[in-house]
Amino acid sequence: MAIPDNVREEVHLLPSILSADFSRLGEQVGCVMEAGAQIIHVDVMDGHFVPNITVGPLVVAALASEVHGRGGYFSVHLMIEHPEDYIKAFVEAGADAVAVHAEACCQVYHALESIRELGASPGLALNPGSDIGRLRDVAESIDHVLVMTVNPGFGGQGMIQAALDRIPTLRNMMPRSVAIEVDGGVKLDNVREVVDKGVNWVVAGSAVFGAQDPAAAVQELQRVMAG
Repeated sequence: MAIPDNVREEVHLLPSILSADFSRLGEQVGCVMEAGAQIIHVDVMDGHFVPNITVGPLVVAALASEVHGRGGYFSVHLMIEHPEDYIKAFVEAGADAVAVHAEACCQVYHALESIRELGASPGLALNPGSDIGRLRDVAESIDHVLVMTVNPGFGGQGMIQAALDRIPTLRNMMPRSVAIEVDGGVKLDNVREVVDKGVNWVVAGSAVFGAQDPAAAVQELQRVMAG
């Protein structure tokens, strides 16, 4: 199902399973949701569009009862070539929001409309070097903008400040109902700055699942985000 307007407008921490312990994936997802996380972020990489390979629709399907059963949502980021070929499989597996890169799509409008027609929330993802002018052309077709603040492909990188500094411009370009999501390098010492820039969906991977106690990490990040 598409993510409702009120959830898109609220401030949320999105734990990214890219950094989770996959031998205990269901347990860890349940743990961070019990701690207050409502949206789980899934990074999908194909080894072509970005230099890494991660998960497919089967992982989303395996976690769907855990996430949806707790009233939560999946935000799926397709860092893959020809994402149009896989959108249906991810939505059918349980994806509630799907972001694609314009650079990876033959027809970006078609990809975004396909996501919406399948019942999920469409998003456009921007790399640090992507032209933000692309958003003006698709503003009416998206529910969220996913801004990469690292070079995509691997977790645990430091945040690129110049990418974060573009957020106020993006926020002014988009209606309030369009969520601004940031992914990359989010830590306890910079998460407040991220929110202050105008971000309301904050993805955190290693800052959550790399902590000794992921649930406590979620709660502390949320506390700092709330100011």
